[in-house]
Amino acid sequence: MFPTTRTAPLGSRQIPGSPYSLTVLQEGFSRPRPDGTFEADCSVTLVRGGPVTALVDTGGPWGRRRLLDHLEAVGVSPRDVTHVLCTHGHSDHVGNLNLFPSAALLVGFDLSCGDGVFLPHGLARGVPYAPHPGFVEVVPTPGHVRAHVSVVVRGTELGTVVVAGDLFECEGDEEVWRGLSEDPERQEESRGWAVGVADVIVPGHGAAFRVVRDGCGGGGRWGHEWDMGDTETVRGALGT
Repeated sequence: MFPTTRTAPLGSRQIPGSPYSLTVLQEGFSRPRPDGTFEADCSVTLVRGGPVTALVDTGGPWGRRRLLDHLEAVGVSPRDVTHVLCTHGHSDHVGNLNLFPSAALLVGFDLSCGDGVFLPHGLARGVPYAPHPGFVEVVPTPGHVRAHVSVVVRGTELGTVVVAGDLFECEGDEEVWRGLSEDPERQEESRGWAVGVADVIVPGHGAAFRVVRDGCGGGGRWGHEWDMGDTETVRGALGT
């Protein structure tokens, strides 16, 4: 039998490691309001070490000052950021791109640098974009929107971290994510791939959580036990 998986809260915004560590500068949230609207902002994650200092998502433009304060608190200036990797183009994920004009800017499948120079890559064909091959790689994870990506950071003290944007809204989001998805079938495949490779997932609108693999039997919080035998199939379909 293949192992089953469950999740557990990470309980920290810090993920140490070498060459790369991660800091969740802002923990995303989504709160419904009585009038049917909802208030939300996304998780913002700093990846640093080695040759890459990357910001994964930037939050909404209403949080500009807060983002600058968070960066200052950890000793990073906008000029230090080499890559801004936005998981997709929704306003709560890309609202502060203009703070980082010297960085390589990725929004979904759109990559530019400098004064509006757009760079070729293979994300739309399933080929990862790798700011630091083997350590920091951007992988296509379509579903929430077609051009959705996740950032994979390997070699931390907790193993492989997937900064997943809105591939996952939050831990235990089974009753939520489908209603926000452009393509639920593809998103379910992408989620299965992420659960198969990640030791920690940083979701778009909640706290980071661990992926715990049990030997046999049992169940997880997902209400769905991912068959780890499917992982290679899903990875192949995504070109990773």
